[in-house]
Amino acid sequence: MQKETFHNEALQAIDMLLCPIVEGLLQSPPVNAAIGSCYLVGADADDAWSGQDGALACMTEGGWRYVPAMEGLSVLDRATGEVIVHRNGNWETGIVRAQEVRINDQVVLRNRQPGIADPASGSIVDSECRAAIVAILTTLRAHGLIA
Repeated sequence: MQKETFHNEALQAIDMLLCPIVEGLLQSPPVNAAIGSCYLVGADADDAWSGQDGALACMTEGGWRYVPAMEGLSVLDRATGEVIVHRNGNWETGIVRAQEVRINDQVVLRNRQPGIADPASGSIVDSECRAAIVAILTTLRAHGLIA
């Protein structure tokens, strides 16, 4: 029986790391966690999770099993569909790091280019046109697409 228990524990750890899907980040373990459900353990965790801050916790037939967070570990949050990544000792969500974004093989985002100055002079001033250009530039800056 000892050998079978060790084998099952090893398979559970492999499952936790190969398909890491979490139900969220919590400080306390849920009361009725389903077998196979996983969570990220928050800071200052309590009860059964005490001392496991930052770990990946999964409920098994034998109780909670933990995998310490390691740099670059990625999990999928089932509730939001976001990928959560462990970086610099913290779980990071909502941040996409990329050098380029392509849609249908067409580049839509690349490195930020130098800022574009607001229109300020010219021999003919069209205030409606200038206002539209300023609004476009303001929106692009607000979205972080230009400086």
